[in-house]
Amino acid sequence: MAGGWHHEAVLYDGAGSYVERLLPFLRAGIERDEAIMVAVAPDRIGLLTRALGADADRVRFVDMRGMGRNPARIIPAWQAFVDAAGGRPARGIGEPVWPGRTADELQECTLHEALLNVAFADAAAFRLLCPYDRTRLPDRALDSARATHPVIDEGVGGCPSGCFGGELPAPALSAVPGEARRIGFDGQRLGDVRRAVADEATQLDFSERQRDTAVLAVNELAANSVRHGGGHGELHIWSDGDELICEVRDAGVIGDRLAGRRRPDLEQLGGRGLWMVNQLCDLVQIRTPPASAVNTVRVRIRAERARHGRDYERRARIASATR
Repeated sequence: MAGGWHHEAVLYDGAGSYVERLLPFLRAGIERDEAIMVAVAPDRIGLLTRALGADADRVRFVDMRGMGRNPARIIPAWQAFVDAAGGRPARGIGEPVWPGRTADELQECTLHEALLNVAFADAAAFRLLCPYDRTRLPDRALDSARATHPVIDEGVGGCPSGCFGGELPAPALSAVPGEARRIGFDGQRLGDVRRAVADEATQLDFSERQRDTAVLAVNELAANSVRHGGGHGELHIWSDGDELICEVRDAGVIGDRLAGRRRPDLEQLGGRGLWMVNQLCDLVQIRTPPASAVNTVRVRIRAERARHGRDYERRARIASATR
């Protein structure tokens, strides 16, 4: 494999095309004894493991639905994989965009794909393929793939993407609804922030553990505003179905576009706040000047019953019956 960073989008047409287009890439890595990781949905893992047969043991498979629910968690996982390769050439398949992603999630997937080119620009030998199902994804997702990948394969082999410009997208966040609760805060009013989040989480019937998670994440954002955003900030909080949504605004600027996407060193004293928030929340959206008028971090936390569906309900019934 040629050295350096190679980032390619593969547009495929359904399950048969998926295997046909990706299997040669995996076989080539196996023949060259490269480190290989595949992060895709469970059904796609099944397709590839069956196609690889005994060679499937040579590949590390990861469920992208869990790892990439919040797209900001994906780069650290790839970085850990490359680091673990210990200098060996590495190749991966990552499918962060799947049918059913919300508009907000698609925005963050687009930003993630663009930030991959920043995070691994100096990689010694890392080749990443990102499959996109053009039979099931909206056109805007396919257009984003063409714009964020230097190389595109639409069925005739990889070639430079004419739409790739290297820019980092910063689409505007949707408007805060009029019914959202607004709380101004400074260092003396962080307790008001915590109480507001706890109250809203309780109304959404969050478990105690998940309520505490939400309080911890938003308190960290508010504390960051006090420390780095001019000493004060503003919290907007509302719900959307089974989701708790909190937006923190302040006068700061987040200069590092990879903030929160690098695993902090154990000895590191600061810089852990956004990392922790990304691990706790289902979606994190950061918009900072000059692309945004004001520094804004919006987080979404989905109620466990919505995230896990009937499995959550089954576990809740079991827990109730054993009290």
